[in-house]
Amino acid sequence: EHKINIAATKPAAAWIEEGGALTFGDATFDQIILDAHKLHVAIKVTEELLYDNAFNLESYIMQQFGKALANAEEDAFINGTGQPLGILAATGGADVGVTAKSATAITADELIDLIYSLKRPYRKSAAFLLNDQTLAAIRKLKDNYGQYLWQPSLQAGEPDRILGYAAYTSPYFPAVAAGKAAVAFGDFSYYNIGDRGTRSFAELKELFAGNGMVGFVAKERVDGKLVLPEAVKLLKMKAGS
Repeated sequence: EHKINIAATKPAAAWIEEGGALTFGDATFDQIILDAHKLHVAIKVTEELLYDNAFNLESYIMQQFGKALANAEEDAFINGTGQPLGILAATGGADVGVTAKSATAITADELIDLIYSLKRPYRKSAAFLLNDQTLAAIRKLKDNYGQYLWQPSLQAGEPDRILGYAAYTSPYFPAVAAGKAAVAFGDFSYYNIGDRGTRSFAELKELFAGNGMVGFVAKERVDGKLVLPEAVKLLKMKAGS
């Protein structure tokens, strides 16, 4: 386990007379624990397929293992309930900043309210995170002057923007649905990821030798938590219809 200390109380300044006695408050700290949860992906293939293939099957398997582990991590960092604890976790996840008036649609005003529900220090490095379907709907929104809120990137490699803030999408972020979070906005650097060493890849020739097969396995140990829930705010859809 790796312990991260988080300030639970903040010092307050107080006026005193010249020569007056100083007052000292007690500082308290909470602790966030990053553990080491094991994630793995494993398959087995026939010896014939492995050694007679027309392309480098072993290299292809390792490449696909990497994608599988990355996808599992992305899903867990957003939706995880403890292995790791995701941004959308009911307890320990991001705070709700705005609740939409509709269960099925997001308005431009609600996106503006979401931005300013986040404390000013976190807005400096803030970004949007949402589903592609949600982003498609937001791209159609206009302000009172008929201008789209969406601002396409003018430079290769730079993210597109909503109301001046970078917008990123993930297929694992929920689509718009009643009572569910539809957009996250905040400084995601406060989501701490604990990688334990590097990923390991192994070829298991003996385990399934009696069946004429070869096994492949990839493993890693990782955890993640949002150490400051107030650093990310959620736009949540209205419950019910």
